[in-house]
Amino acid sequence: MKVLILGVNGFIGSHLAERILSTTDWEIRGHDLRTTNLKACLPHPRFTFRQNDMRQDREWIEQQVSECDVILPLVAVAQPKKYVEDPLFIFELDFEENLKIVRLCDRYGKRLVFPSTSEVYGMSQDPEFKEDESNLVLGPICKTRWIYSCSKQMLDRVIAAYGMQRGLRYTLFRPFNWLGPRLDDNTLASEGKSRVLTQFIYNMLQGLPIQLVGGGEQKRCFTDIDDGIGALMAILRNEGGVADGQIFNIGNPGNNFSIRELAETLKQVLATFPSFRDKALQATILDTPSATYYGEGYEDVEHRVPSIEKARRLLGWEPRTSLEDTLRKTISSMVSAGTPS
Repeated sequence: MKVLILGVNGFIGSHLAERILSTTDWEIRGHDLRTTNLKACLPHPRFTFRQNDMRQDREWIEQQVSECDVILPLVAVAQPKKYVEDPLFIFELDFEENLKIVRLCDRYGKRLVFPSTSEVYGMSQDPEFKEDESNLVLGPICKTRWIYSCSKQMLDRVIAAYGMQRGLRYTLFRPFNWLGPRLDDNTLASEGKSRVLTQFIYNMLQGLPIQLVGGGEQKRCFTDIDDGIGALMAILRNEGGVADGQIFNIGNPGNNFSIRELAETLKQVLATFPSFRDKALQATILDTPSATYYGEGYEDVEHRVPSIEKARRLLGWEPRTSLEDTLRKTISSMVSAGTPS
């Protein structure tokens, strides 16, 4: 099988590429702006990489879509601060560029595996979010943070419509707060724009306070990247066509913790590493209003718990990794990479 991964250098893309190369005989065609996460992949004989901006490389991408069996368009910006500060960029990249890939998959009759997001559920009041039942509830237009969720939701609907009307083979997967090594580049953390775990680690190591937006009482189901990739591999294998036309929540309801609990657990785990112990013990936690941190266009969600019954039933998938083990693995990776203490 030939797999095209757009955004292969990203958090999900790089981990998926490594898993494919180490456990299958599949060939990967990869595309991205950078190579920082691809050290294990670049020398591999079944990995072909092209470094460029997808917006300027349409002919190459179209050729790869025509030649590959499965297409994973993983290119997207997934940083809440960016949603508020530059909503048009989010729409143009996350929606418009990916819509072009959807249309190419339809043109060439290719299977599409597309990353939706847990954010499409928005402020749904369901105790568990169900892929085919829960309402998708977004905030008012003035809260620009919803443009990411709205862009992803619209693509979900367009892809499903292509499936219904034109026979496009597709699977949508919705990651719920996947964590692990290589989650974000530290340059984003230095600007205060990374996702929560990277930002917390960066602040601790730099002697900066951990800022809990809105007090940190909002809860998330944190999912280990290796568990998530296990679900993606089952989707790609698609034995018996079980994933065709399906949406899957990929999350860990057993790791349902508040952002404050994430910060406190991170301090405890970081303190077990001798080189980081002092900074972990000295780290302070600061409550910060969301408008101060993100701007007036931000709005938060109090809970985000996935139903994973469908993934269990159709994919035979079960998340197994505790939050503490994920944090330990993430920090160990930083130590191995020579992150300064």
